[in-house]
Amino acid sequence: MVWVIAATATELLIAAAAVGTTVSAVGTIQAGKAQESALKAQAEQERIAAESRELDRQQKLNAALAANAVGMGMSGIKAEGTPSSIALESAKNVGLSEGMMKLSDRLAQAQLRRQGANARSGANMAAAGTLLQGVGSLAAYGGSPTPTTTGTN
Repeated sequence: MVWVIAATATELLIAAAAVGTTVSAVGTIQAGKAQESALKAQAEQERIAAESRELDRQQKLNAALAANAVGMGMSGIKAEGTPSSIALESAKNVGLSEGMMKLSDRLAQAQLRRQGANARSGANMAAAGTLLQGVGSLAAYGGSPTPTTTGTN
């Protein structure tokens, strides 16, 4: 009779360890998914902010170019020859600068997406480690209990 009670207690310990390990692993996976989702949302916000900054830069550039054209026209300078080539070179430099800013914004967004994927992958690995650790703990419980005798059959 004592052996049956001991076996039941051992089985309860094994079941509790299995449930605890599973809950811990599932929680780790869910945390990784949540972090990945948050970083994806942050990347999307960064994309929208980058588009807004680009639009703002283009509006300022257009205003400056229009002011230059009006200024040259009012002063009687024709947009031919040297002023035209200077304006063209200036526009090329602005275009290169814009390209670098766009590249920088895209790289920042890609980095956030990679961080999200790495967070989820890390969480999955941590969950696998938790499950393996739980299996090891359960294996330690797995030995058959030694029956206890009270001297009577």
